[in-house]
Amino acid sequence: MVVAKQKKKATNGAAASAKPEKKIAVQKKVIAKKVDAIVPVAPKKVVKVVKKKQQAETPKKTKKAAKPNDEEDEEEELPEDLKDFKKAASAGKLFDSDDDMGDEEEDDDEIGIKEGPLGSDDEDDEDDIDMDDDFGSDEDEDDDEGEDSEEDEEGLPIEKKTKKLDKKMAKIAAEGEEELQLNITGADRFELPTVEEVEEEIQTAPNLTSMKQRIQDVIQVLGDFKNRRQEGKSRSDYIEVLTKDLCSYYGYNEYLMNKFQQIFPAGAELLEFLEANDQPRPVTIRTNTLKTRRGELAKSLINRGMNVDPAAKWTKVGLVVYDTQVPVGATPEYLAGHYMIQGLCSLLPVMALAPQPGERVLDMAAAPGGKTSHVAALMKNSGVLFANDPSKERCTAVIGNLHRLGVNCSIVSSLDGREYAKIMPQGFDRILLDAPCSGTGVIWKDQSVKTSRDSQDVQKRHTLQRELILSAIDALDANSPTGGYLVYSTCSVLVEENEAVVNYALQKRHCKLVPTGLDIGVEGFTKFREYRFHPTLSLTRRYYPHVHNIDGFFVAKIKKMSNTKNPKPEQAGDKKEGETDETDDKKKKQKKEKKNGKKGEKTKKNGGEAMEVDGEEGGEKKDDDSTTASKQRSLKKKKNADKNQRKGEVAREDDGFNTKGEVRYEPKQKFKHKKVNRRLLARTSAKAMKKKRRKVMTKGYSGATTSD
Repeated sequence: MVVAKQKKKATNGAAASAKPEKKIAVQKKVIAKKVDAIVPVAPKKVVKVVKKKQQAETPKKTKKAAKPNDEEDEEEELPEDLKDFKKAASAGKLFDSDDDMGDEEEDDDEIGIKEGPLGSDDEDDEDDIDMDDDFGSDEDEDDDEGEDSEEDEEGLPIEKKTKKLDKKMAKIAAEGEEELQLNITGADRFELPTVEEVEEEIQTAPNLTSMKQRIQDVIQVLGDFKNRRQEGKSRSDYIEVLTKDLCSYYGYNEYLMNKFQQIFPAGAELLEFLEANDQPRPVTIRTNTLKTRRGELAKSLINRGMNVDPAAKWTKVGLVVYDTQVPVGATPEYLAGHYMIQGLCSLLPVMALAPQPGERVLDMAAAPGGKTSHVAALMKNSGVLFANDPSKERCTAVIGNLHRLGVNCSIVSSLDGREYAKIMPQGFDRILLDAPCSGTGVIWKDQSVKTSRDSQDVQKRHTLQRELILSAIDALDANSPTGGYLVYSTCSVLVEENEAVVNYALQKRHCKLVPTGLDIGVEGFTKFREYRFHPTLSLTRRYYPHVHNIDGFFVAKIKKMSNTKNPKPEQAGDKKEGETDETDDKKKKQKKEKKNGKKGEKTKKNGGEAMEVDGEEGGEKKDDDSTTASKQRSLKKKKNADKNQRKGEVAREDDGFNTKGEVRYEPKQKFKHKKVNRRLLARTSAKAMKKKRRKVMTKGYSGATTSD
């Protein structure tokens, strides 16, 4: 019995000494699992683990198969030491304290021998090994890890992960560049259809979506023509197709579309301009400072149910109306003359004119009276304001608006603006000329402009504008202490009606351009295609709907320097001493011959004796005089015919940019009096005769006046 007790104590002591060794081994294994879970195992170690896994799979299957049937037997067969260890593991108390952890190391074979009987631990180990194997199972990542495993062994785990992420990002960037290049090559493959194919498509059944896409493709090709062009196709071919598509898509004629393409050579800006022409501008009003202020007007309109805000920073009288519950032109404030419905673009020329109180101002084209009332407000209802318009029907609107707005210093007239230079030469301090134009800046108001404007119409407009601007300059007083300024404005975008007209006036009159004083706007053209204008035309201002959200407009301010007109180019040159012109010699000889001819005639009248004595000589003189006079007449006729031919050629070839000064004047219609029988005239009384004469005179005068 004693011997048996001693043996039991020995076995218990051996088991107790073996417990800390097992605990240390298991702890090491757990730490190794955690490290493998955080840091991927190197390829060489993974191979070893896989081999161990394959060797351990066969006993695992047998154990799993035998476990459900013989669980109770295995528990009984386990020794007491292992049973105690299993209970401690299940309770989570493998280590009694941190001091039980040692620093000793054991080989993998010994761990396998000592822990082989623990079926549950072996299963957990195999599962962890599978997890490590699955971590590096992606094909793309295995290749990268295999290539760079030797370089990454020395770094920390975070550094390794950052390197891998950098490599992935580099790959993604490379793939994105490849896709982008593929897209570019696809855009380069755009095949341009012929003009005939485009015309057939437009006539049969135009597809707006395909047309819009083709427009964008052509614009992209023209932006980088060298790299994206199609072989065998020139730039003109692309432009022809583009003009056809734009005309059919937006509804313009080819003349206007070509003009817009010249003004906006960039395709993207051209599309923005065309789309802006189809969109309406916001409703704006101008406060009448003669009766109210902008703040008070805004409060009263908001109380009426209108959503109103200040129009822009550059104006102190403009308001924008967003939403209204009441008609804008039927409020009590409108009827009382507190505001005027007016576009923002019409405020610009009056601001550039800057009229002063007490001046004499002329508005050549005043209808419907918005600019005229604005001028009167700036003049504080003082001085003299002439409001002129050639059409009598529109003058009624001017009179009504001036009465409603409370303007008392105005004189309304209905005359042709070209007559003011004859009626009142040098009679005004400032003149505002809002010339009649083609209306290419306000297409959203009148869509018929897209198809109704052609070269002849534009030619008539710019010839009339030239005549009006010259007459306006002649009506200005250069010696005015405060004035002598002319503001020329149009609601057009075409260069023929804007810069070309101002350049023509600079060459024909002694004047110059001055700054307009406007904060916004684009500088005018000094170079347009092959034409070159005066460099001071950069002081003019242009306004576009897609840039400034107002109507297309042009403003130029001119200062008259002297009241004398510019001399002709023939008279401008000064003669040097010792030089004699052939023309002067010829004129002197002609004058002498005329004097001699008159003396011979006097001798004829004096008496017959002189005629008898000098009969032969007198006959010879008569023949000479007749021949010289006939030659002079024939030369004059030829000169006049040549001048008329040149003027006609210039008028035909006039595209709005010539500066020769050949303005085509329309022939004035003669008065046509009706023929009345003498008997009827004798029967009627004197009063009836006067009435008939008045009717005839009014009809003839109405036919003679022309107003465009």
